[in-house]
Amino acid sequence: MSFPAPPTGLCERWNALRARLERAASRAGRPPPRLVAVTKSVAPEVAADLARLGQIDLGESRVQSLEIRQAAFAREGLDVRWHLLGHLQRNKARRAATLCHSVHSLDSRDLLDSLSRHVLELNASPELYVEVDYVGGGARTGLTEDRVPEFVEAMGRAPHLRLCGLMTIAPVPEFDGDTRRARAVFARLRELSRRLPAEAFCDGKPRLSMGMSSDFEIAIEEGSDCVRIGSALFHSEESRP
Repeated sequence: MSFPAPPTGLCERWNALRARLERAASRAGRPPPRLVAVTKSVAPEVAADLARLGQIDLGESRVQSLEIRQAAFAREGLDVRWHLLGHLQRNKARRAATLCHSVHSLDSRDLLDSLSRHVLELNASPELYVEVDYVGGGARTGLTEDRVPEFVEAMGRAPHLRLCGLMTIAPVPEFDGDTRRARAVFARLRELSRRLPAEAFCDGKPRLSMGMSSDFEIAIEEGSDCVRIGSALFHSEESRP
């Protein structure tokens, strides 16, 4: 089956974004992070075009949307790794266990127990990230920093789970161009990761999933291993109607 070539503009933006990732990583003296392209707001054909370019890590916020796209991509023979970035409800944990390459939003013991049961039953092995909340006030999901060590210890009692790292979302800047709060949050997550037992994580050390379109270069400077980018990659006319 043949498909038309992806639009030139999308290809150029994808290449330009990857160049920015490489430059930021070079300045920080570290390898480029994994790029997860956040496709939740773009039309299905745009996400498919991006996959044909070779962008194999795609992110969605809802299990239902991810499931629909995964099925459509499979029909077209597009092999990608799906990342669930939004809050995961317990009643969707079973579906997520089989659909997702990575779940970036593990945030409660109830969800942990559900995923543990389904992963074992289905012989699934999604990569799991514990979401850490540095915003507070009910504005975000995620665990507070003080609860993370106990949570990681609990995951260690379920060796069939692949705990790979920690995820956070920086607060919205109070002023345009003010990156200080984002940098502080990313630095706190990095320092937290250094206090956790390395052997609890699937790579022998925790990966950090942090950085989005407005702050990914700062996140890379502070140690991000995975950035989640949507608006910096897509034009508004490619968004879903």
